[in-house]
Amino acid sequence: QVQLAESGGGLVEPGGSLRLSCAASGFIFSDYAMRWFRQEPGKEREFVATIVTGGTYTRYADSVNGRFTISRDNDKNLVYLQMNSLKPEDTAVYYCGTIHPWTSQEYWGPGIQVTVSS
Repeated sequence: QVQLAESGGGLVEPGGSLRLSCAASGFIFSDYAMRWFRQEPGKEREFVATIVTGGTYTRYADSVNGRFTISRDNDKNLVYLQMNSLKPEDTAVYYCGTIHPWTSQEYWGPGIQVTVSS
């Protein structure tokens, strides 16, 4: 079955950087677009970034555009989120996700905490 597992989160000071990774298994990774979402306590999960199957097209939320970079390695079944110039408002649980290209079934990892604080 589809499994997604995030790693690389933690505590970082404002202005710092983190790189999140998401390991995927149980499906043909190169056939699926991948995405990152995040959720703050008491708020809805919000879109952060997405990348198409071949990695040639990416899209970002306005709040992270120019600071975050999504990428993927189809040989290793990994998707990354490089986060630079982090701000306290980036503090959230970050989720790796995908959607079945035909059924539109959504799949999510368990999430990982990112805290930006001095």
